Amino acid sequence: MRYLAPLAAALMAAWPAAAQQTTPQRAFQLADWYRLTTLSAPAMSPDGDRVAVTVTTVREAENKRHSEIWVVPTAGGEPQRFTSPSTESSAPRWSADGKYLFFTSSRPGGKGNRWAIRMDQPSGEAAQLERYPSGSTPRDHRFAVWADADTAAASDSAKAKDDPFAKMPPMARPPYGAITRPANPARFDGKQVVDMRYKSNDRGYVPGPREARVFHPSQLWIQAFDGSAKRQLARTAYSVRGAEVSPDGKWVAFLADPELRSDSLVEHERDSLAFLPYDAKRDEAPRNDVDIFVVSTDGGAPRRIARWMGAESDLAWSPDSRRLAFVGRTTRTASARVYLVDASGGTPEQLLASSFRYEPNQLEWLPDGRLVFSADVGGSSGLFRLDPATSKPMQLLGGRRKMSGFTFDAGGKRVAFVATSMARPTELYVADADGRNERRLTGFNDKLVSEVAFSDAERFTYPSVGGMEIEGWLMKPYGWQPGRKYPVVLYIHGGPHSQYGEGWFDEFQNLAAQGMYVLFTNPRGSSGYGADFTYATRGRWGAEDYEDLMKATDIAAKRADIDSTRMGVTGGSYGGFMTAWITTKTNRFKAAETDRMISEWTYWYGASDAQGLTEFEFYGKPWDNFAMYDSLSPIRHVAKVRTPTLMVQSEDDFRTPMGNAELWFMALKKQNVPVELVRYPRSTHELSRSGEPWLLVDRLGRIRQWFAYWLQDGAKGAVRAE
Repeated sequence: MRYLAPLAAALMAAWPAAAQQTTPQRAFQLADWYRLTTLSAPAMSPDGDRVAVTVTTVREAENKRHSEIWVVPTAGGEPQRFTSPSTESSAPRWSADGKYLFFTSSRPGGKGNRWAIRMDQPSGEAAQLERYPSGSTPRDHRFAVWADADTAAASDSAKAKDDPFAKMPPMARPPYGAITRPANPARFDGKQVVDMRYKSNDRGYVPGPREARVFHPSQLWIQAFDGSAKRQLARTAYSVRGAEVSPDGKWVAFLADPELRSDSLVEHERDSLAFLPYDAKRDEAPRNDVDIFVVSTDGGAPRRIARWMGAESDLAWSPDSRRLAFVGRTTRTASARVYLVDASGGTPEQLLASSFRYEPNQLEWLPDGRLVFSADVGGSSGLFRLDPATSKPMQLLGGRRKMSGFTFDAGGKRVAFVATSMARPTELYVADADGRNERRLTGFNDKLVSEVAFSDAERFTYPSVGGMEIEGWLMKPYGWQPGRKYPVVLYIHGGPHSQYGEGWFDEFQNLAAQGMYVLFTNPRGSSGYGADFTYATRGRWGAEDYEDLMKATDIAAKRADIDSTRMGVTGGSYGGFMTAWITTKTNRFKAAETDRMISEWTYWYGASDAQGLTEFEFYGKPWDNFAMYDSLSPIRHVAKVRTPTLMVQSEDDFRTPMGNAELWFMALKKQNVPVELVRYPRSTHELSRSGEPWLLVDRLGRIRQWFAYWLQDGAKGAVRAE
């Protein structure tokens, strides 16, 4: 794999060493997880002198995470806590003049969750500013714009005197289009459903989305920074999003779908294929999901500036307010590119060449007339500059690490970001906008890093089926010694279109600390390598992607320091499906752990919250393609399974429902295959990422025990309950 600018050596030299070690480093323990500090959502002040960042720690005794806003000088110095440790605070953003630091907080006694701290003078505790604009930080000092529902209209509708269901819970009241209604509204506390999407892995059961979209679409609002009241720019029958005010303060650009197509990207809460129903004519050809509109800040009718066949996002005004750049995707399976269109109207021009393998996001136009964007570069990430005059991207920041949250000062001279590497948790960094003079600003995890020997990983690439190059890593076990052989566990990511990367990951460190090699790869189907690579598995799950994984396993098994007779396999979501699939095809693995697994696709289609995933990946609904849904269900081949399997599933997981795990568990039990099923309460599909700390750590411990028992002769820390 070729990186546009290999910067790893220079970057490593720029990172300050961790606190001086006074004692030998030890292996990572489960209790260490509670000591981790995670940084996210940095925001640089307009003058570039300070960076605000969300700092999240774990309060073990309370079984919860706790977030605060800290502010760090870019010239160096100790970070300072700016919000109360007694409340939750996150998502900092600055006012355009730098006078206020806004943040989101759940503190009591306020209206809503938006709070502010005065930053240009001593201000004391945070307050709420009712006459100060909402919305994201604008570059223009005169206006803030944002999209929001017409709350007054919604309130009037909800309080209508002729609504006999006004006091009913949202899921209990008859939804729009329902034929039946409760005999007594005061006595019915069940759920009535008419829409296909009535539950969400993140939010549980949710009322029909059509009512809010059709009757209370999100509208465009504007407010000046002079204490005047907010006003609605235009009343439309459709929802708007992505509003951006031009630098000269005269125009607002936004994205919208006036046709109110139910399958449009603009109507969905997240840009995830799992929520979009599949249609062959639409998804296999250029499609028009949403268009760009502009409207005067004085009000009036919005004007569509282009009917572009594709899905637009990340609007960014040019410094002279004459052009708009955006990230666009012509079809559902095409790589995202950067485009440029005149604000007065015209045909968008593609700026980023099709030969550029990676996909841009977080597009921003700097004051000097050049664009910057971030992109996943395989398992790493990078910041790129794009000059509209040459259309040639240049990588500014990169190396073997994962970076996120790029934020610039108002002059486009400095950039701050959060970064993590294989052996180091997140910290905050700052650099010149051209990538030079990088410095680490925080050391929240320095003490932990000085005590614990976090394992690094060796990166490698290998040719697989069809000559496709696959990226993989081998993480060394704690205490590795030459001449010894170690067990290895193959990890498989979810998605299938997510990816593993060059960042600190608790699950890998967990098994490496137990004395095992950890093998992880990005087989075809992963993101970060271009759309052709990402969608190479459509209709072929368990085929070439399986071969990619087995070839990596073969490479590991040939190493002199790996014992090929002691190999394990694990994965979550798609990785849980693939783990089960692998155990139906080979007995080379001595132990397996399935996480959020799927064993039968037709049942999954009816019980999940993401039917669009298989509609797209398997080319239709189950009754359109029964053969594929059936042949790709691991349960059809379960009679071949002999691998001892630990199963982890969450009771409130609507993405991969419990029934799939129950079916697999019963099948293995009936065949006398060693199997354990651990069902976690109060947990969704996100247990391993954002679940309750006690349960998350318990899961790590069980995975560690399971593989220790089966791959390390049932000794050294493994506990078997008899």
